[in-house]
Amino acid sequence: MGITGFDPASSPETSAVQRLQSTRLQTNVGAAFQRLDRWARNPWRRFSLLALAGLIGFLIGSAITSVAGVLGQMDPVAALVVVLGTELTIRRRRSSEPSLKLPQQLLDFGRIGFLYGLFLEGFKLI
Repeated sequence: MGITGFDPASSPETSAVQRLQSTRLQTNVGAAFQRLDRWARNPWRRFSLLALAGLIGFLIGSAITSVAGVLGQMDPVAALVVVLGTELTIRRRRSSEPSLKLPQQLLDFGRIGFLYGLFLEGFKLI
């Protein structure tokens, strides 16, 4: 041990992989999902949350296409962002743990509403 009190033998690089410290934010977010899942056990509450997720997704899809339509030169970039976002949510679904059922359903309904908003705006142009 030197003047600074640093012992190279106990540094993280030489020891085995250590588990990261659980922060207050991490525990609060995890607890919030559990509380939301308990609250949504009632079928009507669950349905209302899923309907809200679908409507919010529809609103975002409609807004993105409106903004991209006004800024005519941004169409390829907006299309790339939309495709990447949709693909990331699909990949998130495949890699998620089965215990997070409600957040996954909310994400799915948001994605469905988002794509519905995109298609509706596309059909307005025909």
